[in-house]
Amino acid sequence: MNAELERELSRRFTTAEETVRVGESAVTLLKPRNADDLISEADFVKDERLPYWADVWPASLVLAEWLADQPGNGRTMLELGCGLGLVTLAAMQAGFRVTATDYYEDALLFTQANAHRATGSEPRTRMVDWRSMPRDLGRFDLVVACDVLYEKPNAEWIADAFTQTLASGGSAIMADPGRIAIEEFMDACAEREFRRVETIERKIPVGEREQTIRIYRLAW
Repeated sequence: MNAELERELSRRFTTAEETVRVGESAVTLLKPRNADDLISEADFVKDERLPYWADVWPASLVLAEWLADQPGNGRTMLELGCGLGLVTLAAMQAGFRVTATDYYEDALLFTQANAHRATGSEPRTRMVDWRSMPRDLGRFDLVVACDVLYEKPNAEWIADAFTQTLASGGSAIMADPGRIAIEEFMDACAEREFRRVETIERKIPVGEREQTIRIYRLAW
């Protein structure tokens, strides 16, 4: 099934591969060669959608590394905005049972393909619009989001998504490189009675400079 899915993706997209480190191993991701080729004027006019999912972002590398060191032990995890699936597959390797969500169906397909490449299995996947979260997703031991605060309205939507999907006693994780809505997001979480348990800071090389990524761990 996975070989068939990869063939279908390679037929529909001009694809490339990118190899990254996750924990002690290397992972080779299948991805569209150029995300700019996927920009749709109709999607942008409809709701300002852009294909951010089709790139490997520094924050996803940092969060994947962090997850690689966590004891999954069969706990459940929800990813909000799975993109190419790097964070999801790292969590699966660590032993989490993952549900991966995204606003783009193609992101879910690449996530399935990349997770199968890395782990031999696929996560549960579901199309999700943060503006109208489905009520039947359930609750999860860990809910994560990575570099999703690029628009100010996302702050309230993601805070609401955390509220609706995090199980009692669980943790919510936001990995962020300093996007425009991070302060509004933290304020929105505080209003929903989340407390900041931990902030981890990592620097990652991006071209000729370093970028600072912060992982915020929240709980009730």
